[in-house]
Amino acid sequence: MTQSTPSPPPSSALLPSLAVAATIFTWATSFPAIGFALREIAPLPLASIRFAIAAVIALGLLAWRRPRGLTRRDAGTVVLCGVLGIALYNVFLNSGQTTVSSGAAAFIVNTQPLFMAILAVLVLGETFNRWGWIGAGLGFTGVAIIAAGQPGGLSFGTGASLILGAAFCAASYSVLQRPLFARVAAFDVTLLVLVAGAVALLPWLAEGWQQAAGARPETLLTVLFLAIAPGLVGQSCWAYAIGYFGAARAGQFLYLIPPGSVLIAWPLLGEVPKVETLLGGALALAGVIVVNSRGRTRS
Repeated sequence: MTQSTPSPPPSSALLPSLAVAATIFTWATSFPAIGFALREIAPLPLASIRFAIAAVIALGLLAWRRPRGLTRRDAGTVVLCGVLGIALYNVFLNSGQTTVSSGAAAFIVNTQPLFMAILAVLVLGETFNRWGWIGAGLGFTGVAIIAAGQPGGLSFGTGASLILGAAFCAASYSVLQRPLFARVAAFDVTLLVLVAGAVALLPWLAEGWQQAAGARPETLLTVLFLAIAPGLVGQSCWAYAIGYFGAARAGQFLYLIPPGSVLIAWPLLGEVPKVETLLGGALALAGVIVVNSRGRTRS
């Protein structure tokens, strides 16, 4: 008779549960925080100053941790990840959030797994089954409904289309960075990518400092929160949570981020959620869940 492994005592799950809560809070709050900071700082300067601060902290952590195992090819991948996952993602997201509500932005960005699945089909040879196509259809229908409630809809160059571009950049970044985890700790990869992204955003740093100098203290605190919490704190807590719960189980909690953003943006920014945002967001989340749970067939 095989002896079953005893489950950990309930108290042992306290820290991982708090780590999940911190991840959800920091990542959900980032969308309303961006919307708040954009009231005084333009999209590109905001991205530049935010990640300049994050990069200073990241460089200090890298000097302490001294990650090893990166090849020259890996360095090129890190740079590409920084350009896609940090610089372009935040340029698109910040620019899109000048007209799109924080809650709607969070729901649209949450379609990232749909793009990851499509990239896996195109690049890695995976295939969609019937449920995969149904899930993708639900997800993108949800995005279209959300966009219908935002200025300009989903036509090219509008806020919703820019945020959809941010979701694609995030998906590409996620796929590109995976091979690096075989040789370098995930947190170290995150630190390196943050620095690479900050370098790509340097052309707007002087303007960012200039605009921040004339901003209110609340805006400066928001920029500091954006520099530290979603990336450094959120990523650290997420890595810890995955180590305890496993990626599949922990990943289910990420579906709480868009509703959390809606609830936080309501009192913080006065953004009352529209019917289109709630209905489209529900469809988008349903599509992501279907694709992740039943939609792909691996050879």
